[in-house]
Amino acid sequence: MLKRQNPSTPEHSKDLAADGGALSMSHNDSRSVFNLSQLVLSAGQIKPSPALKHSKITYFEVEIVDMQSKKQICIVDKVPPASTLLDVKHKFHKACPQWYPSRVGLQLERNGPFLKDSISIQSLAVSSIITLYFTDLGQQVGWTTFFLTEYTGPLLIYLLFYIRLSTIYDQVESRKNFRHPVVHLACFCHCLHYIRHLLETLFVHKFSEGHTPLKNMIKGCAFYWGFTSWIAYYINHPRYTPPSFGHKQVSYAALAFLMCEAGNHFINVALAHQPNSGNRTCFPSPTYNPFTWLFLLVSCPNYTYEAGSWISFTVMTQTLPVGIFAFLMVIQMSLWAQKKHKLYLKRFYPEVRRKAAMIPIIF
Repeated sequence: MLKRQNPSTPEHSKDLAADGGALSMSHNDSRSVFNLSQLVLSAGQIKPSPALKHSKITYFEVEIVDMQSKKQICIVDKVPPASTLLDVKHKFHKACPQWYPSRVGLQLERNGPFLKDSISIQSLAVSSIITLYFTDLGQQVGWTTFFLTEYTGPLLIYLLFYIRLSTIYDQVESRKNFRHPVVHLACFCHCLHYIRHLLETLFVHKFSEGHTPLKNMIKGCAFYWGFTSWIAYYINHPRYTPPSFGHKQVSYAALAFLMCEAGNHFINVALAHQPNSGNRTCFPSPTYNPFTWLFLLVSCPNYTYEAGSWISFTVMTQTLPVGIFAFLMVIQMSLWAQKKHKLYLKRFYPEVRRKAAMIPIIF
């Protein structure tokens, strides 16, 4: 006879107790998690602690000292490392309004060269305090103003002599004497020369370091204006005598003058648009334009053409004042050419090492 199993046996009761205990523990754990989440929500959102910043900007102090008396003028403080010398000059101008930036000359050493405005302050710093020596450069003018004033004077002065004002020449003598064609041609060439200079100043040339002392402009104007008055007085005088060899001398000299003027213009345009090779500026090379072929022989062909213009003008007019002016211009331009040639040797050594400065020579 089979025995019926009782569901309430100890093994079954043990299983139920085990299951019930497990359920009880699971229920308690869920309540604990729920209570913990409520506590977190009531406390608010946990924010991450901000990261500590360890970066610190270093500022420089620039001490401005008078070069003559060695006395301190002012201290420009809190100068960022990325600042340039021009920024320091602007801050110095705020402290001392009588010295505007273009008038201020700053040197790192008492007998050293003047520092450029574009130089970085950080490149001058040995410590956090930088000492610079101040020099008053005097009243300054822009390079554009300088050249426009210098070249406008000769253009207008020559025209005043060309029309033979009654305050300059005797009117009776002016009416009697016939004007030789070279007088009109000389006026045309002279005006063309200075009009070219004026247009190139406005539209071609690129000037660096934007100012120059006013006294330089006064000296330049005295030189050009004074010689123009002397030249124009003789060429436009009623008793002016034409060149010795007549028409041929005038024609060939005028042709040479026009060629030199054209060559000077094309060289100035080439210098204003120097080619670049990567980050390096290259020396201008000759192009299909024949006037630029002079770059093969000299490093400053613009001065060569300028000297050629005045020599041609001397031959065309055959006057002593023009000859003296041309002689002085050749000397002055040869000095400028030698100075530029030395700079070109440092900057463009491979390109200009076998060239002359201004006058072509046989190598």
